[in-house]
Amino acid sequence: MSDTCTATEFPYLHGFSPTEQARLVKQARLAESTVFRDIDYAGTKRLLEVGSGVGAQTEILLRRFPDQHVTCVDLNAQQLEAARANLGAKPWLEGRYALHCTDATDLPFEPRSFDAAFLCWVLEHVPAPARVLAEVRRVLTPGAPVYVTEVMNASFLLDPYSPNVWRYWMAFNDFQIDSGGDPFVGAKLGNLLLAGGFRDVTTAIKTFHLDNREPARRKQMIAFWEELLLSAADQLLAAGKVNQDTVDGVRREMRQVQNDPDAVFFFSFVQARATVY
Repeated sequence: MSDTCTATEFPYLHGFSPTEQARLVKQARLAESTVFRDIDYAGTKRLLEVGSGVGAQTEILLRRFPDQHVTCVDLNAQQLEAARANLGAKPWLEGRYALHCTDATDLPFEPRSFDAAFLCWVLEHVPAPARVLAEVRRVLTPGAPVYVTEVMNASFLLDPYSPNVWRYWMAFNDFQIDSGGDPFVGAKLGNLLLAGGFRDVTTAIKTFHLDNREPARRKQMIAFWEELLLSAADQLLAAGKVNQDTVDGVRREMRQVQNDPDAVFFFSFVQARATVY
């Protein structure tokens, strides 16, 4: 990793606190079986991970695909320091990854430097996803597989109905849009990849649908979702998007739903696969 990070940063809804960095590791593990169920990097060895953050997905990639060397790029020096600590604590990964602080719209790599790419929960935060995908395509070899996993926040449902959570969720999405991001970008991945010159573009809808069939997992997910929502509370309050009564209401309602014997949690996201030619 370079000693200094001079890339221009953009607003990040969740912030960069140690609490948030720990939440990202928890999130990656909680969603691993769903996110990685259909991902296949067989036959590739030089993978580019864009928006690698604290290295939570990097560890999963290296564990699941033991032949891979992963080159990580991220825009935030704090996240990369956390990644260096997280990955460095696993000596069996030594020599299998590299960390770069750089802007994904201007990657410092030669064409055909990598034979695979992975993007997960990153395009929702960037103001120019098409430029990111164009750079990814530029540095990949012909035939390289690309997997892009992204949110589709319109899909979120929590039952029993929780008006403060719903009000907060709308503010959460508004703030992301105002910051140049796109909380609905998952639905647009097919168009973005086709416009970016990728081929063989496919998309799959992946869903967390938790009810009385998996009560323990449902309770775990709702508790995690409370963490995810409230990680943005300080920024939403400062921006005037919500007031303290709404934040307090979110805490109260999330606990009520978490303990409801008939609660339902539903959230879908989109995973696209494409190939470079």
